[in-house]
Amino acid sequence: MIVREIIVTCSNPDVARAAVLSIGGDFERRFSRDAASRNLSSGLLASKLVRDFARNAGDRDWECLDEAVRGADMPILSGLRHILERSAKLKVEAAPARRAAPPPAVLWCEHACA
Repeated sequence: MIVREIIVTCSNPDVARAAVLSIGGDFERRFSRDAASRNLSSGLLASKLVRDFARNAGDRDWECLDEAVRGADMPILSGLRHILERSAKLKVEAAPARRAAPPPAVLWCEHACA
């Protein structure tokens, strides 16, 4: 029941934003910075990650979410944090290594001098 409530309520960007603010602390600051770096509000990013979780989570993911909320003082916030941390971890692990592009001046010089 709690897990369903997390998915239904935190799929709304306004509710998700309020929940992230309620989690607070370093988590909220890091998450908000990450969202801003993507030109999104924390609520839009959180709600997107919650919807992605609901669509793509496997059985083990749902079991881990159940464990995260079981016995928690604030189960909805604990569950949301679990989803957001899991999603951020997966994105870091799945991100391909990218080679930094040279600054534009270097590209111009290489092109002009070739």
